[in-house]
Amino acid sequence: MPTTPSQAYPLGNTQAEHERLARQAARFAYVTERAFRRAGVGPGQRVLELGSGAGDVAMLVAELVGPSGEVLGIERDSDSIAWARARAQSAGLTNVRFTQSDVADLPAGNPFDVALGRFILMFVPDPVTVMRSVARQVRPGGIIVFLEVTWSATLHVAGHLPLWNAALTTIHQAIQHAGARPEQGPDLYRVFRSAGLPAPTMHLETMLGASRDLTAWPSDLLKSMRPQIAKAGISLDGLGDLDTLAERLHAEVEASGAVVPEIGMVSAWCTTTDRENTPQ
Repeated sequence: MPTTPSQAYPLGNTQAEHERLARQAARFAYVTERAFRRAGVGPGQRVLELGSGAGDVAMLVAELVGPSGEVLGIERDSDSIAWARARAQSAGLTNVRFTQSDVADLPAGNPFDVALGRFILMFVPDPVTVMRSVARQVRPGGIIVFLEVTWSATLHVAGHLPLWNAALTTIHQAIQHAGARPEQGPDLYRVFRSAGLPAPTMHLETMLGASRDLTAWPSDLLKSMRPQIAKAGISLDGLGDLDTLAERLHAEVEASGAVVPEIGMVSAWCTTTDRENTPQ
């Protein structure tokens, strides 16, 4: 769930969506952890996490920083916060807490060692403004790292599979109609630089495979996006019954003997410069 300034999260904050996000987070956990480690996230750090949603990223980072570190996750939606707190408690994590807040409302002082977020900036109208607010919360020499999506490679790799391609095209159209930016990942360079930050180091990763986890995610996402798809007037006629779509997608992939992709994930990170150059 994005922070400020933003429109409403287009997939809503229902328990079903929280559960879908948890399934998605499990698929992205390895790539996310590797990106954070590359950026320098590690033991003992005090971390600010934006747009906590169901808490998956904050809990992953809590494991990275260990008991001597601390993670503060900020989130606007109270139901999401309650869900995240319950999950962190169930996991026995005592070094992570969540608060209903906005990055622009955080008090100055006691700066963080790291600020990070995953799949957040694509939902905010002005990512540069958000990045400037984030930079003010990080100490000189601290780390800023964001992970955002790119759909270009995903759509290209799936082009030869008719049902898979139809499902992805429908999702892509609905995301754009909701006002989100499906190519926010490659745009992270511009966002960092426009916010007055050093040029970020960037990586692009796309998971490939033919397992049910990778063949079913379009069906999972389409079910969550059904209200937005209807609102946009996008037809689902070519996809058939969504309740059987996961099985049909898997059968198509198996019959093709090919692999299919997850959404591409771009990671970008930098170390902040001295305080006098930090964005004001």
